[in-house]
Amino acid sequence: MSPRKIRQALAALVLLVVCASAQTASAPQKSVDQRVDELLSKMTLEEKIGQLNQINQGMPTGTVVNGNPVTLNVEQAVTEGRIGSMLNVTGAADTNRLQKIAIEKSRLHIPLLFGFDVIHGYRTVFPIPLAIASSWDPESAKLSAQVAAREATAAGIRWTFAPMVDIARDPRWGRIAEGAGEDPFLGAAIARAYVQGFQGELNSPDHMAACAKHYVAYGAAEAGRDYNSVDLSERRLRETYLPPFEAAEDAGVATFMSSFNTIDGIPASANPFTLRKVLKGEWGFKGFVVSDWNSVGELIPHGVAADGADAARLALNAGVDMDMCSGDYIRYVAGLVKAGTIPESVVDDAARRILRVKFELGLFDHPYTDEKREANDTLTSTNMEAARDIAEKSIVLLKNDKDTLPLSKSVRSIAVIGPLADSQIDMLGNWIGKGEAKDAVTILEGIKAEAPEAKLIVSKGVGVLDPSEEGIAEAVNAARQADVAVLVLGEKGEMTGEAASRAKLGLPGKQEKLLRAVMATGKPLVLVLMNGRPLTLEWEARHVPAIVEAWFPGVQGGNAVARILFGDVNPSAKLPVTFPRSIGQIPLYYNALSTGRPFTDPKAKYESRYLDSPNTPEFPFGYGLSYTKFAYSNLQLSTARLGNTGVIKVTAEVENTGNRAGDEIVQFYTRDLVASVSRPVKELKGFQRVSLRPGEKKTVEFTINRKQVAFWNADMKYAAEPGKFEVWVGPSSMEGLEGSFVLVE
Repeated sequence: MSPRKIRQALAALVLLVVCASAQTASAPQKSVDQRVDELLSKMTLEEKIGQLNQINQGMPTGTVVNGNPVTLNVEQAVTEGRIGSMLNVTGAADTNRLQKIAIEKSRLHIPLLFGFDVIHGYRTVFPIPLAIASSWDPESAKLSAQVAAREATAAGIRWTFAPMVDIARDPRWGRIAEGAGEDPFLGAAIARAYVQGFQGELNSPDHMAACAKHYVAYGAAEAGRDYNSVDLSERRLRETYLPPFEAAEDAGVATFMSSFNTIDGIPASANPFTLRKVLKGEWGFKGFVVSDWNSVGELIPHGVAADGADAARLALNAGVDMDMCSGDYIRYVAGLVKAGTIPESVVDDAARRILRVKFELGLFDHPYTDEKREANDTLTSTNMEAARDIAEKSIVLLKNDKDTLPLSKSVRSIAVIGPLADSQIDMLGNWIGKGEAKDAVTILEGIKAEAPEAKLIVSKGVGVLDPSEEGIAEAVNAARQADVAVLVLGEKGEMTGEAASRAKLGLPGKQEKLLRAVMATGKPLVLVLMNGRPLTLEWEARHVPAIVEAWFPGVQGGNAVARILFGDVNPSAKLPVTFPRSIGQIPLYYNALSTGRPFTDPKAKYESRYLDSPNTPEFPFGYGLSYTKFAYSNLQLSTARLGNTGVIKVTAEVENTGNRAGDEIVQFYTRDLVASVSRPVKELKGFQRVSLRPGEKKTVEFTINRKQVAFWNADMKYAAEPGKFEVWVGPSSMEGLEGSFVLVE
């Protein structure tokens, strides 16, 4: 070919490329739904069902021979399109290896979705969620989720089984540690923040799909015993337990997880009312529902399914789109469709929902993770700084008689006592992702860093659960040699979370005996609590001069606690859950319904009261102290009447009357005095964090409209009813300035 012809051919080729590019550029971009429908039209029934199956790497799942489970050949199953998702595969190399099989060897090249329990951090472990809720700071929850998502996606994890948004009013339930406490308004605010933090722009490589769990009412397990049944009214379900889930759905959460428990006798993983009517119908949820671990298989011991095929039929028809690890969908759904007991349209809907999430995550366009990120994006100095800052905002000062705290950095000697003072693993709590104990800063280490010149006299004293008392004498001797004693007591991290219910809520083991013995020395004493639930602290609250609730504060918890103890940080956190005086008061929560015989007179017998205890809690919802003082004044309502439209502005002044700068979490509550059904004695309707210098005063403003005072009335209609309402603005659910307004038609 001559040079001229070569040039002509090259020019023609360039023109062809340019024209093709122009055509591509002008072609309309297909929507996610169009891409899903196009893919679904190419799929066989078996391939659709494959998307509905999630397996755990290395676990027996899929087939049974002579009654014995056989481990699924994962690579073969992925190649055949029989798996849609895997959990507990971690590490970029492993996720990329399996993803490559799905992309290159399966007929339709559908990517896998890798899930993992990223609850309060992946490698950088943050305080437990109950602690983060104590910050009353949705931005802290959002930031913790952003960091966790960045670290987890670097390992190829694009789906987290979080946030847990269950309302929990029984501290015996171990999983109270994983949520935001007892209140639906606070819980909804925290739920929205977590979803926004995890998901961000969902198709960006450093964000992941979130999962609102456990749907629904899992936190209401009878007797606080995990996996137990739940029995409550539809009104209680809608007003208390559903709002945080609805907030997550409003925030665009990609997935929901169905829970283990029954609701009015119907298991949540086979409950068409909650799954089809409310979630997918009333709320219009477009994502997918995954079962909790084997909750489809557990329909059999629940007594509603005869066998695995029956369980698969009930769950899928009810609205559980993906089966986590029971294997019942992969074994039985094809036969059930062919037998006509599951319509193929139900399978299509479930597969469509799962595929939509995969497209929205960008997995079809970018299925692999950059393996360099795994080293670069985890445990960074920025992440650790965020962990410390959030821990500082999450630590609650429960008591501080005679200004025992903060400690002076010039103190000469400190006795650091207790089984948790230098326990790295217990700093992290439960569900620690891929966190490692070696990265955690203990409270002892934090104190050393804050007071490097002080002599530290260290004594474990007793174990958390060890019945031995041999170390108490040594601890007492340590306290006698010191100017002040810091005792770090509480629960081990493994004592909260799933399958960790407790029938007694005092300090476990011999820890109270240790505390009493050290108190008897007469030395100034600070009690630092590490725990994942409210404890009963009747003796401690009356005798210990200073009590700090640190929860399980995470990888930077030791530094955060020490900075609180020595006054570098002024505590600002407030309790998201009530601390009872004794276990006999449970359930105890601030927004209880009115009773016909409220307790008003200690001398009266026929009132709602105990013979042997006050009704009031040890520490109420919304409570928390500071190293400064705040005064509330000048409550004003912009109008005394609220109509069908418009709002009432409620303002109050908050002043820092102490000598330290500090943050106050100002809370706004209402009460509907007369309604068609009994209403709570108080309901949280707003909160704000206010930073004040000594002597500074600020005006805080809340608004209230008709929708905010609506409820499920006697006819089970969501509506506001005319009448008088009381309002409070104050520092907790038991204190505040009071006003009122009238709602009119």
